[in-house]
Amino acid sequence: MRHMYTMKNYTILAIDTSCDETSVAVTQGVKILANIISSQVDLHQEYAGVVPSIAKRAHQERIGPVVNLALTRAHKTWKEIDAIAATQGPGLAIALEVGIAKAKELAARFGKPLLAVNHMEGHLLSFLAQNSQGKGLSLEKDCEFPFLGFLISGGHTQLVLVKKIGNYQLVGETLDDAAGEAFDKVAKMLKLGYPGGPIVEQLAQKGDPFRFNLPWPLANDATLNFSFSGLKTACLYQIQALEERGTKNYIPDFCAGFQRMAILHLTDKLEKALKKYEVKQLVLGGGVISNLHVRKRIRETARKYKVKTLLPYNINLCTDNAAMIGVAAVFLAERGKFVRDIKTFDRNPILNFPLAKK
Repeated sequence: MRHMYTMKNYTILAIDTSCDETSVAVTQGVKILANIISSQVDLHQEYAGVVPSIAKRAHQERIGPVVNLALTRAHKTWKEIDAIAATQGPGLAIALEVGIAKAKELAARFGKPLLAVNHMEGHLLSFLAQNSQGKGLSLEKDCEFPFLGFLISGGHTQLVLVKKIGNYQLVGETLDDAAGEAFDKVAKMLKLGYPGGPIVEQLAQKGDPFRFNLPWPLANDATLNFSFSGLKTACLYQIQALEERGTKNYIPDFCAGFQRMAILHLTDKLEKALKKYEVKQLVLGGGVISNLHVRKRIRETARKYKVKTLLPYNINLCTDNAAMIGVAAVFLAERGKFVRDIKTFDRNPILNFPLAKK
């Protein structure tokens, strides 16, 4: 069903500090006027993972200059900003609080209304983002409800049935580790560095995916839920055994084997969901979608069921960024979902999906 939607061009300054990137964007409707991302990868590399205290301190140091840079790039003044949006959760608690504190400070100083955005709704709606010239997908022309959202990130792996914007049914999620976390943990086991996911993907291109016998997670499970802990543990034991035997040159093959089983798990559950819900469109979001092989296999699975795959116009919008928060925020603003009391707006690191239910 096509959805007729008349959108006001709210100009929103959006903030995302959910993990290890300080991001501020200015959006007008769903158009991105500026999207600044200050990465902390260099700060966390030596620890092979995100250190919360370091992340918080870096956010505090960078948030002010990044806000100013976003306004400059967008050629906007505070008078032209209609509202301020910030990620409320889910995410790293002490990182989230930096963005929220800044949003509250700016809202109070400039007299702007606040919008509290769910980070995963941002990923879900990132496919609707357009560049400043309007390049990208359109809700009115390109979107057909209901559709299935597949969100694959470092912290979440979720299948969401979208009946309309703001009306979501969470139909499948991870029971333990998320897909992106599994990629990073396997990279850490192999001492590949941080962030590990892209390194695993790169090495997997050179490897034999069938050399190692790794388990297929939940192979006989009829639900739409995911689990990566068993695969991760199996990888740990095999890597330890390989190291003890002094095995040489196994890492590309191991990366390829792990990636193959992770993708098999993702596409198996997707296939079950497509059979059950018979949608016409599949929307992808989350950082793991940046993995070309993941994207390719998901597209192939969707094509088997004559389902069209929708992605953001720029694949970088699948990773954490404030532009997707601005896009999600404009739909909240359209429905009047502003924060009623600025004092009560607080972080929620385990925030559930909006209106989520099984």
